[in-house]
Amino acid sequence: MKKKLLALIITICVPFLLIAQQTLIKGSVKDAATFEPIPGVSISIESTQQSTVTNVKGLFLFSENIPLGEQVLKIEKAGYITKRYPIVVQANQTVNIQDMTMDIDVSDSADLFVIALSDDELNDDTSASDNISGLLQSSQDVFQRTAAFEFSTSFFKVRGLDSENGTILINGLEMNKLFNGRPQWSNWGGLNDVLRNQELTTGLTPSNYAFGGILGTTNINTRASSYRRGGRLTYSSSNRSYTHRVMATYASGLVKGDWAYAISIGRRWGNEGYQDATFYDANSIFASVEKKINDKHSLNFTTIYAPNRRGKSSPNTQEVYDLKDIKYNEYWGYHDGEKRNSRIKEVVEPILMLNHYWDISGKTKLNTNIGYQFGKLGNSRLDYSGGANPSPTYYQLLPSYALADPDGPDYATAYQLEQNFLDNGQIDWNRIYDANLTNNITGTPNAYVLYEDRSDDKQLTVNTILSSEISENILLNANINYKNLKSENFAEIMDLLGGSGYLNVDGFDNFQFDLQNPDRIVGEGGKIRYNYNLLANIISGYAQALFKYNKIDFYLSGSLSTTTYQREGLWQHERYQDNSLGKGEKLTFNGFGTKGGFTYKITGKHLLDINAGYITKAPSLRNTYSNARENDAVVRGIQEEKISSVDASYIFRSPIIKARLTAFYTTIKDANEISFYYADGISNYEIENNDSFFVQEILNGIDKKHLGTEIDIEAQVTPTIKLKGVASLGQYTYNNNPNVYLTSSSFTNENGIDFGPSTLKNYKIAGGPQKAYSFGFEYRDPDYWWVGATANFFTNTYVDISPLTRTRNFYLDSDGLPFNDYDPEIARQLLKQERFDDYMVVNLIGGKSWKINDYYIGFFASVNNLLDKAYKTGGYEQGRNANYQQLKDDASNDTPVFSPKYWYSRGATYFANVYFRF
Repeated sequence: MKKKLLALIITICVPFLLIAQQTLIKGSVKDAATFEPIPGVSISIESTQQSTVTNVKGLFLFSENIPLGEQVLKIEKAGYITKRYPIVVQANQTVNIQDMTMDIDVSDSADLFVIALSDDELNDDTSASDNISGLLQSSQDVFQRTAAFEFSTSFFKVRGLDSENGTILINGLEMNKLFNGRPQWSNWGGLNDVLRNQELTTGLTPSNYAFGGILGTTNINTRASSYRRGGRLTYSSSNRSYTHRVMATYASGLVKGDWAYAISIGRRWGNEGYQDATFYDANSIFASVEKKINDKHSLNFTTIYAPNRRGKSSPNTQEVYDLKDIKYNEYWGYHDGEKRNSRIKEVVEPILMLNHYWDISGKTKLNTNIGYQFGKLGNSRLDYSGGANPSPTYYQLLPSYALADPDGPDYATAYQLEQNFLDNGQIDWNRIYDANLTNNITGTPNAYVLYEDRSDDKQLTVNTILSSEISENILLNANINYKNLKSENFAEIMDLLGGSGYLNVDGFDNFQFDLQNPDRIVGEGGKIRYNYNLLANIISGYAQALFKYNKIDFYLSGSLSTTTYQREGLWQHERYQDNSLGKGEKLTFNGFGTKGGFTYKITGKHLLDINAGYITKAPSLRNTYSNARENDAVVRGIQEEKISSVDASYIFRSPIIKARLTAFYTTIKDANEISFYYADGISNYEIENNDSFFVQEILNGIDKKHLGTEIDIEAQVTPTIKLKGVASLGQYTYNNNPNVYLTSSSFTNENGIDFGPSTLKNYKIAGGPQKAYSFGFEYRDPDYWWVGATANFFTNTYVDISPLTRTRNFYLDSDGLPFNDYDPEIARQLLKQERFDDYMVVNLIGGKSWKINDYYIGFFASVNNLLDKAYKTGGYEQGRNANYQQLKDDASNDTPVFSPKYWYSRGATYFANVYFRF
């Protein structure tokens, strides 16, 4: 009996003895003010790759591969001040640090930086405005944060890459749009307080949620139990995108019955932003509710509703800017004494998602998600098929047109045009209404109509994400995803502008848009011009293994995907009777990706990090169909894009200085780009006349090369003063001569005209400065006031070149022979890519906060572009002068008629914010 009792005691005690002999680090984190547990805090052991996060009770545990000796625990979470705790780890001992506290970051400068991104830049339809800043907001890396917050207003792109190369997730569900691959930032705009819980990986480094792109992955966590209990009220004022902003947010934390909820409402509005007539009207509603079923299962429901409308601003030629100023916007005019903008962007796309969290064991978790997004995206504009071009900057209304008269400069007319533009220079709404009212009297359809280009999407996304610790050294991540999209695309009449109805016929080529309903007169709310659906299905998955050891960490990751696209035409276009109505060919693209990398810890302070990857992916819907509005023609020879990327970094980390030096090299092959514009000077026998043509330019088989160096250093020189320096030295060029062909309903060949290679190799890729530098400091006083300043320098910014102008169409006459007066040296000067002037931008930021009992009151403000510097942030060559003779004649004028169109920076702007936390 004694032997059995002894055996029983040994059986019970051995596990505890074994645990006692383990080396452990455990503890808890609490809010310094409320002393309540803080979930979702990132805990890391500095100079290692060891990290974990606190659970809903604020607890954490390290139990494997723990380094011995003196170590530093780093605890950080958005909205709190990062802290470091020194510890001493001894073999087979437990380090137990209970009730570590975190103070709220009263400066809360991240809120300021989010506003600095300015929604109109992030949402603009032009590639020049495509901005990856939103991908980087949550980064703790000084380079990434500088790129997001200091460089964003210059349209800087990290490594010269568009935002489609990064992946945005909310609760593990991808939010990048299938149409163009980019996130629609405004879908969750104005909800800063509830979108701070983010996990970011940059470049090719591995993510726990997705394979990601070569710019990295950001996962926004809206799980209700992860929010700090309490509320916040905010008021902001600015002269950038909007004038006013109010927000109210409250989170319950985990309450009785194991429920948690978080809600946020906000509004942003203004009659006019920095540019003329750029009104802003946006509301935001967020709700997240979680039920903790038991210790293993939780359900969370999130809804985001952020409808927004804003007036858009125009790019302009230098002639227009010189006559007006950089605030000038051609899209508006006075109507009934009010500024009325003809170009309005409206986005109403609610998001619903249900998330199931299953802790299968202490080492294995399964997260299953269902998301549904629906709604509308609309961009309004004027149609003038029965009247004169209403644009006040139409080339025949500007002085340069009269000065370029073939019979010699007409100074009198030029002066008259100049004075008229200076005195008026905006859309004449009264003339538009008069023209329609006159037509109405005579029984003639509208000369003008205001309509909206619409994309009404319905997308279902389902995925499941597995995370499992296979052993003490190996972590496995995997997921499988399914997406289904139906995108309804059409134009809809918003306002008849005093008329009786719109004739649904092409006013230039006289083709029926809807042949089965010819000569149809359409009223307000009716569909015109085009009507079709885009259908897409994507199945994808990835698997990833991370290996962690004392001296080296490395990972391997692979992904597979199958993408199908199909166009369904709802109308029969008269010009494309055989391939416009009904479902077109179903297209299938197969993609795969592989990447790997390692971090070698030379010492605790010196690290070497190398990553490499190869990805093939389906082209976006936008770049698959040459002109989906009229037919189902597919880009010739279309295939998957191929991306190769490698980077290598040396990292230095000490308690005072953090520094990184990175070299990167990326190639993109077999990409496609489609543009729409009016072209003059096209020489080909397949064209029916010699007037201007509205064309679709398809540039396919594009190869690009991105290489460069990134440098960042941050030094905490005193407990209150921090210095930082960042540099990005890039060279982003076209790496081949891709093929160009045009399609147009004006051509006799409905399949389009092939113009052969466009000699783009070694031309610079447009899209912000290719070299950028930032130097700054930050002072944080123990009395809770702080100030910072940065000086930012930008160089090597280029205009976006016209591919058609660099094909054989440039030098060949209509007979197929070179122009008689063609001079290669003059041609070289005409085709030289414009480089914009270098510039410097100085930004200031500062604030103060007060703690009154358990409440916080704070204020901060910033001034961007303190020196009020006007500089070009982007631009593109117009395609109107497509041949040598026309371009040479135009360039010989003091003010070319068809010079490039540019975007200018804002001048000096401010943002001020006051908040109350409880």
